[in-house]
Amino acid sequence: MHDPVSVTDTPPGAACALAGSPLALAAAGIDACVHCGFCLPACPTYLALEDENDSPRGRIVLMRSLLDGEMDVTDPVVQQHMDRCLGCRACETACPSGVPYGQLLEATRATLRTVKAPPLVATLILRVFASRSMLSMALFGGRVLRAIGVPRLFAALPGRAGAGMAMLASTRPVLAPRAYFATGSGTAGEVTLLRGCVMDGLQRATNQATERTLTVNDYRVVETPAQGCCGALHAHAGDLETARALARANISAFEATPAASIAVNAAGCGAMLKDYAHLLHDDAGWQRRAAAVSARTRDATELLAAQGPKPARLAAPVTITYDAPCHLQHAQRLTAPPLTIIQSIGNVTYVPLEDSDQCCGSAGIYNLIEPDVSDAVLAPKLRHIAATGATLVVTGNPGCLMQIGAGLLRTGSGTRVIHPIDLLDAAYAAEAQT
Repeated sequence: MHDPVSVTDTPPGAACALAGSPLALAAAGIDACVHCGFCLPACPTYLALEDENDSPRGRIVLMRSLLDGEMDVTDPVVQQHMDRCLGCRACETACPSGVPYGQLLEATRATLRTVKAPPLVATLILRVFASRSMLSMALFGGRVLRAIGVPRLFAALPGRAGAGMAMLASTRPVLAPRAYFATGSGTAGEVTLLRGCVMDGLQRATNQATERTLTVNDYRVVETPAQGCCGALHAHAGDLETARALARANISAFEATPAASIAVNAAGCGAMLKDYAHLLHDDAGWQRRAAAVSARTRDATELLAAQGPKPARLAAPVTITYDAPCHLQHAQRLTAPPLTIIQSIGNVTYVPLEDSDQCCGSAGIYNLIEPDVSDAVLAPKLRHIAATGATLVVTGNPGCLMQIGAGLLRTGSGTRVIHPIDLLDAAYAAEAQT
């Protein structure tokens, strides 16, 4: 096990080596770290790699070394350890000092981007997600491949190709959606859905299920046109300018439905919308507008749990376990709502999952650019899932669903992954058939 790079304390009044950089502007967050080490057992890369430079505490030391001029932004050591971070923010939950590690990581990556571009695969993916037309074509192609069975056929291929095919295969609905007419009083208030990119492109059935379950629980669902990508992938990669541009477009879109809560069924997207206020905090023309959208954002399970939800029963018994998406548990600090949804469903046997709060290794596009570390982080998750004996793993984020689903598929497991909204929707559909 390696010690973190040592850095001398900065003398009072010392000049910052990166004055005006995103990292320098976030330096107060670095100062909050007392190096207690509580973050170490919460960090998946530290547990997998046993290198303190791949822990939050170690990375914060590296951040400080950049500001103090002890290390340079071109240093490959800094680049490597920052690239390896999943950005899961489990360290924030463990931290007694309130260090805003996620914001520090994004600021550091934005600073490093000035001297080194991301890997080619990351650059291409980010460019596609920033363009509505390119993204629409890419997701349409994915749906076509999935419909004709190509992803499942090639999921066993080694390397990124096989993993990508397995991820795409995992987006296929687990429970065949049954059409039912959803009715409700509308008395719970007005709500509009963030359709998202992957959710609308590959998991549209979950979006439709979200609207139905909200309606059954007495919300009045309204449409918000002109919305697009939330910008989370770009922010996590340090492309803050693109993330801000996408955020402004969404803020403008959601201002067309000002009375509605914004329901999000993807944990990473929900965390991003709730963080718009920070993302645009120094933009005088947008800060208040961003804060208003952040304040209206709710995870879909939050809204459903607030109303009960209305109980229902699946047509056949099933054993499930629940894996908490990092950006729901650690970024949004929501743990109870998904379990409330699960507990409202009859014919379900719930088995707790060991280390359900640990990252699965998805982390946006991390599994495509750091596949070896991603696989190392996923491995214990798959073992714990197998130990539950569950036939379904419930999780509320598309990246987690695809990552875990791909791992299960490539290891020959019969267990599948499902969104909690889809499970509830299946129960409502079963009730409607009786």
